[in-house]
Order: sequence, then structure tokens, then C-alpha cells
Amino acid sequence: MKKEDKSVIIGQLTEIVKEYPNFYLTDIEALDAEKTSKLRRECFKQEIKLVVVKNNLLKKALENVEGDFSPLHVAMKGNTAVMFSQTANAPARLIKEFTKDAKKDVVAKPQLKAAYVQESFYVGAENLEALVNIKSKNELIGDVIMLLQSPAKNVISALQSSGQTIHGLLKTLEER
Repeated sequence: MKKEDKSVIIGQLTEIVKEYPNFYLTDIEALDAEKTSKLRRECFKQEIKLVVVKNNLLKKALENVEGDFSPLHVAMKGNTAVMFSQTANAPARLIKEFTKDAKKDVVAKPQLKAAYVQESFYVGAENLEALVNIKSKNELIGDVIMLLQSPAKNVISALQSSGQTIHGLLKTLEER
């Protein structure tokens, strides 16, 4: 590959890394064409950008981005595909869903190598479950709103039920 081509690819990767706050390094080497196509379709549906990269070019692209990404260098060996996402846990859920039917003795692909999620590093496939359980920004906002609404709902339902009780009592007295 020519040096000019490499610099163009590094520039493109740098822009993608800047655009997406979360990315996962995965290994999809053993997937056949059918499963790779299925994975790409699922990524597209869930607004996850899947890019197969050369490790050295990704390292150089990460050097151009503000921050220290050196903890991820350990995972940059062999074939690497990067899943970029705006939602923190979407790629982890996709990987888990995609590999749930794999046999126990076979290493399931795609396999998580490392992730940069919410300004934290997760290195190793054992972190997949923790990444699946991370709540997205919208889920956290929903939880906070639900907690704020709960006391008001309790008061309103208590007032409504006691109002019905008083109404029922008055109606009974009126009928006598």
C-alpha cells in the first residue's frame, strides 16, 4: 500500500473516531461470508458502523485523536474489526445476541477484544457482560424521570382512591 493511501485511510479513521464516542475492537476472522453479511446487516439496522482495519493504521489514527488510547494496543493483534456506535451498549448487545447460539467448546465470533466506552477502557472478552449492562444516556434519563414521577403518581392515586371512597360512602348514606 502506498504511503499516500495509508495517510488517507488514517485521516478517515481519525474522523470516524472523533465522530463516535464509543467503539469496540472485535475479532471476526472465522466468520464465513454469510455470517459476515448478516453481521453487517444487523450493524446497519442498529446504527453501528463496522470497519475492518489494519492495526497499525488504527494505532496511528488514535494517536491523532486527543487522549491516550495506549491501553487498547494490547488488543490490536491479528484481525481487527471496529464497531463504532453512538449508543454505549449497542455493539455489546449485538455481539452477545450474535454469539448466543455458539457451541460451548468453540470460541464464538465476533469476539470482543477491547472497547472504549464512556471514556473508559475494557480489555478482554470477559468484559462483554459488563458492557451489555451499561445503560445508555436515554435509559438513564428515563430512569430519573420515572423516579421523579413516582411520588407524584402515588399522591394522585391516593387522592383519587380516597375520593372514590368518600363518594361511595356519601352515595350509600344518601340511599338510606
